[in-house]
Amino acid sequence: MPLPKKSVRESRAVKASIVLPPDTNNHHTMFGGKVMAYIDDIAAISAMRHCRQRVVTASTDSVDFLNPIREGDSICLESFVTWTHKTSMEVFVKVVAEDLLTGKRAICATSFLTFVALDPDNKPILVPGVIPETEEEQRLYDSAPERADARRLRRQQSRAIAELFESRKPWDR
Repeated sequence: MPLPKKSVRESRAVKASIVLPPDTNNHHTMFGGKVMAYIDDIAAISAMRHCRQRVVTASTDSVDFLNPIREGDSICLESFVTWTHKTSMEVFVKVVAEDLLTGKRAICATSFLTFVALDPDNKPILVPGVIPETEEEQRLYDSAPERADARRLRRQQSRAIAELFESRKPWDR
């Protein structure tokens, strides 16, 4: 029997932080890897809020860096579940930087991730469906099956590439 669907807003999560010198590279902009860690963290929170189960990251479809995040800026991440399949959830993350002295804001990155819900035995478990309520949520929901198909194809290609290297020893080049 299917689980009751949940609204997107029930999974929404927001995280804000100030960008300090240890968070930055030699260009005084935030390390991409640090942004990616924040993205995975906030997306996991949204996934767990949606299914109220433990989750594991299954894939990061993309992280598109659009603008730099500078030292001294605030970084604000917003995430929510956009779509679900049987045991998986697609999560969208938007990263916004704000110059705290001028108030100027810019979307600096967007990302789609997929999480799988796990039962206590670490087996995939069914997740609730999604109810999009805003135009933005509906557009992401409607375009999600296309992203899911692209994910499946990419995963098949990744497995084929991995098989090429399975039999090779690390010192074989």
